[in-house]
Amino acid sequence: MAHGYLTPSIPPVWSRELLEARSPSCPSFAHREYDVVEDTKGTLTPLDDMVHQSFFFGKCEIAALRKHSPPHLRQTVTTFDLLTACLWKCRTVALSPDPDEEMRIICIVSARGTKRGLKLPEGYYGNAFTLPVAISTADKLCKNPLGYALELVRQANSVVDQEYMHSVADLMVLRGRPHFTVVRAYLVSDVTRAGFRDVDFGWGKAAYGGPAKGGVAAIPGVASFYIPFTNAKGEDGIVVPVCLPGLAMEKFVAELNTLLRV
Repeated sequence: MAHGYLTPSIPPVWSRELLEARSPSCPSFAHREYDVVEDTKGTLTPLDDMVHQSFFFGKCEIAALRKHSPPHLRQTVTTFDLLTACLWKCRTVALSPDPDEEMRIICIVSARGTKRGLKLPEGYYGNAFTLPVAISTADKLCKNPLGYALELVRQANSVVDQEYMHSVADLMVLRGRPHFTVVRAYLVSDVTRAGFRDVDFGWGKAAYGGPAKGGVAAIPGVASFYIPFTNAKGEDGIVVPVCLPGLAMEKFVAELNTLLRV
């Protein structure tokens, strides 16, 4: 439309009935991403002394992380699962929570395409994602190899299908659209295929397209996004903005470097 076209190249499709809650609403999954968790020991990400830093993961970095995967997953594990497990583990080590504290990793998973079985029509412009969660005690995350976190992330993401999406819709109706849990939680979203850099409003393609820092709305540090990026060396990869308290950021960098040093 910015280039003067009178109609969009892909006609918009409403079809909201495809993801409506059922009647009667009856969630078929636990949906622990919406657990009500009290912050009894104080927030792990205080709002003062927050540090922002971005981390680049190119072919070499991903290959180094892949070497930490269990042998049966080394060649098949997705970059998203691998990177998510790495960040979850490093962030937990950096924050040094009590060993018995439950830590959550929440993944934004798209239901578009054919993989999840929904068969949403081209042009469907409503929200079509959900937030499956993996949970582990801090002690197990910190002490186990990366493969432990990787298995939990893979299992959480694998459950998303048509039944799961309707189950989420049912829960939203019954509980009044609750916010996802933020206490001891970390949310990640892959926007490498969102096409932000391909948008052209008449001035050419963008040099960068994606979130500027780690966080969601007024909550710094609770989320990170995987953004396509070309570094100063001309290498294509993924840049991940991370926000943590100053001391925790130092520990995060040290733990990440340990995993990348293979």
